[in-house]
Amino acid sequence: MAFNDRKLAFFLPNTFTALNMACGYSAMLLSFKGNFYLACIFIVLAAVFDSMDGRVARMTGTQSSFGEQFDSLSDLISFGVAPAFLFYFRFLQETGRPGMILAFLFMLCGALRLARFNANIDRVKSDYFQGLPIPGGACAVTGLVFISVKFPQIAELMPVVMLYILFYSILMISSVPFPSFKNSQWVKNNKKQVLMIIFLVLASLFAYEEIMVLVLITFYVFSSLLYVAFNKEKFAGIFDWKNDPEQEA
Repeated sequence: MAFNDRKLAFFLPNTFTALNMACGYSAMLLSFKGNFYLACIFIVLAAVFDSMDGRVARMTGTQSSFGEQFDSLSDLISFGVAPAFLFYFRFLQETGRPGMILAFLFMLCGALRLARFNANIDRVKSDYFQGLPIPGGACAVTGLVFISVKFPQIAELMPVVMLYILFYSILMISSVPFPSFKNSQWVKNNKKQVLMIIFLVLASLFAYEEIMVLVLITFYVFSSLLYVAFNKEKFAGIFDWKNDPEQEA
C-alpha cells in the first residue's frame, strides 16, 4: 500500500505538468480557429498548472530529473509555441515573412531561456531569475492579445505590436535579474499582506481578465527593470560564474 501511495505521489505533479501541456495544445487549436479569447484563457490556465506542479513535487518530496525535463518540454509548448501561434494569428498574418520571423523568434528565445535555465539550474540564485521567465513572456504576449479582444484597434498599430513581441523576446534571453520572491524576506515577514495582495490580484483577474493580465505583467517587468537600473551595484556579477570552483576544476 505504501508503494502505491509513493507511485501516486510521483504521478501527481506530472499530472499538473500534463495539464499545463494540454492547455498549451488547446490554445494552439483555438488560435487556428480564431477564438483568441479562449486561447488566452487556456494559456493563463497553463500558467496556473505550471505554478502548481513544482510546489506539489516539493510538498510530496518527489522532485526528479524526469519531472524537470517534462516540465521544461511542457513550458516550451504552452509558453513558447502556443503564444507564438496566438500572437501570429491575431496580429501578424498580414505582415508576411517578417511576422513569421518575429513569432518564430519569440518561440526560439523561449527555448533558449529554458535551455539556459536547465544548464544553470544548480548555480542561479533562487531569489532572482536570469532574464524574464518564459511564463512571463507568454503572459505579456497573451495580455496584449487579451486587451486587443476588448479594443480591436490595437491590431492596427502594427509597428508597436511588432516591437512589443521583439522586446519581450529579447528580455527572455537577457541577463536582467527578475525577482522570483522565493526567498524574499519581506514576503516572509508580511504573510498577511502578501495573502491580501494575492487575493486582490486574483479578484482583479477574475473581474477584468482582458485588461489585468497585461497590467500585471507590465507592472512586474517595468518595476523590475527600474529596480535593477537604480541598484546596479547590488546586481553586479550576479550571473557571472567565471570564478565558480566547479567550472575551474
